[in-house]
Amino acid sequence: MTRTGKGWPALALLSLLAGLLALLPGRAQAATLTQVTGFGSNPGALRMYRYVPDGLPSGRPLVVALHGCTQSAAAYDDATGWTRWARQWGFALLLPEQTSANNPNSCFDWYTPGDFSRDQGEALSIRQMVDRMVSDYGSTSVYATGLSAGGAMTAALLADYPDVFAGGAVVAGLPYHCATTVVEASTTCMTTGRSQTPAQWGDLVRGADPGWTGPYPKVSIWQGSSDSVVNPANLTELMKQWTDADGTGQTPAVSETVAGYPHQVYADANGQARVETWSITGMDHGQPVDPGSGAAQCGTAGAYLLDVNICASYWIAKFWGLDGSSTTPPPTTPPPATGSVTLADDTAHDGYVKAAADGSSPSVGTLADYLGLAVGRGADGLQNRALLSFDTSALPAGAVVTAARLTVGWASGSGNPFGAAHLVVDTRTGCFGTTCATAPEDWQAAPTTPATATLAPFTSGTRTSTDFTPAVTPGTPLQLRLRFDQPLPTTAYLFLQRGTHATLTLDYRLP
Repeated sequence: MTRTGKGWPALALLSLLAGLLALLPGRAQAATLTQVTGFGSNPGALRMYRYVPDGLPSGRPLVVALHGCTQSAAAYDDATGWTRWARQWGFALLLPEQTSANNPNSCFDWYTPGDFSRDQGEALSIRQMVDRMVSDYGSTSVYATGLSAGGAMTAALLADYPDVFAGGAVVAGLPYHCATTVVEASTTCMTTGRSQTPAQWGDLVRGADPGWTGPYPKVSIWQGSSDSVVNPANLTELMKQWTDADGTGQTPAVSETVAGYPHQVYADANGQARVETWSITGMDHGQPVDPGSGAAQCGTAGAYLLDVNICASYWIAKFWGLDGSSTTPPPTTPPPATGSVTLADDTAHDGYVKAAADGSSPSVGTLADYLGLAVGRGADGLQNRALLSFDTSALPAGAVVTAARLTVGWASGSGNPFGAAHLVVDTRTGCFGTTCATAPEDWQAAPTTPATATLAPFTSGTRTSTDFTPAVTPGTPLQLRLRFDQPLPTTAYLFLQRGTHATLTLDYRLP
């Protein structure tokens, strides 16, 4: 195939990091990252690097680690902690590397079918690298992980080659086959977040290798709740995809807090852990690291390598069982009594509605994509109300919400709308209208609970509401309407940021 430059759309705005190493491996020398050539036809025109600990016995596991955009193999091996665990627990590392000739930002091409499909392009190049490692070192189990574009390509490898990979880990990545064009990748998947049913996502995985009838790889999914590059909603979409592919259902067997972060495990009928999710509260786009020499610490902080006091590679390797431990949830251990999840605004179902002070002549505002969600009185004399929508499927089945907090971000404004009224939050279990899409009738549709919370005045940054207790059915949408509790007499308004900049934290207990 002919290679052309392709960009990882949003990350084209972010640039930092590069590096590479060379030399063919000498097994008698001290272990180091080394380049390998002659591993096959290499239709994706990628580079191959490997790290093999000194004295590694034949037959030990192999981990494939895919860097993110603007990174390289050399910038990803030690900094993420993978070389530490390779030495400590005895496995080989394969680090494919993208080239600037393929992509100016060194992003793996997860959104072009000719590169993410089975036995094509970059996916086939990586498969050929795996075959070379298996031939050289006799590995009998293979795992794949990656960050960002590397995470999205990891999802593709797991779907394409369930006969090759025993497990995978997607960090700040996206579901398999979320996009087939650059525009779709940037707008639909990364920025907005594509929402589909578990069966729809699972069918895409099953379609990658239609002849496969065996089990799918076990998958660990990591996402920062404040990711500004990949919409955090992709955590839930990845969970839907791989729990459906593995047939576990979307109810976690374990829901707990580890190192301060929400962690859920989905098990099969035999109690075997097949999928896990980690929501790293407050983290932006990157790989979680925890620099230090402690037993569970790893890595070096840097661009897209974020020190959040938890080492993702440590927990991923444990989930795969590379440390010799079991990942099966103990059958006698009940779920914890309480937990917390943070949800991002669903931009496919948010918006704002304007009307006269008495609610007459309502219409949907048209500036949401450009300025954000309007609240207050506009220059046209109409009163604006903002609608936020949240997918609650991340809540465990049967969870009872005990408290909630809405956090919103300031985008712009005019005048002082807080001088004449209070900004309040109405809640609606389900949708304000017949569907969750913003509609004129949402301006005055009856809420489940009116004015259940308030937001104090602010003119920049973010603001978190007072606590409130919405009626939530896990898996059912929850919509919030922000409005001033009195009509504003003069022009005074604010625009609120959407998507990942508008989050809802739900505290819950389990029966």
